[in-house]
Amino acid sequence: MASDLHDILGDLVSVNHRLTRVAARAARGTESPALWRTLSVLLSTGPIRLGELAELSRVSQPTATKLVGSLVARGWIARTSDPDDARVSLIASTPAGETALIAWRTELAAALLPYFADLPTIDVETLERAVAILRDRVEATERQDAPERLAARATEATR
Repeated sequence: MASDLHDILGDLVSVNHRLTRVAARAARGTESPALWRTLSVLLSTGPIRLGELAELSRVSQPTATKLVGSLVARGWIARTSDPDDARVSLIASTPAGETALIAWRTELAAALLPYFADLPTIDVETLERAVAILRDRVEATERQDAPERLAARATEATR
């Protein structure tokens, strides 16, 4: 069972990446996937530091700096002072950024709909259940990782 689950999880990640590329191509997306990933990270984490954002978005810090500048210029994210360390800024999504991300996700879903429209009801229900399972596991992992990020931030502040 464990090796089967191992293989299934590997396939899931691979197929998810492929599905994301198919969706972006079908939606004729022109924005960098890193832009949407950055907004998505901010939506799920709340305000965070640039280094944390770079790590969670899986980009270098210079790339994160450029992304933040571009997103601030669009009004999709905002910088605020960190209440724990005035030398540091926190980055958070804005309502306009959340609206843009939701619109992009809606476009992706609409672009994929023709590829899945003929699925039988039982398969749609299976996908719905799979999404619920994955969301629960990811959210549990993010909650578990949150104290580690806060502890790292506190350690960094004392240096």
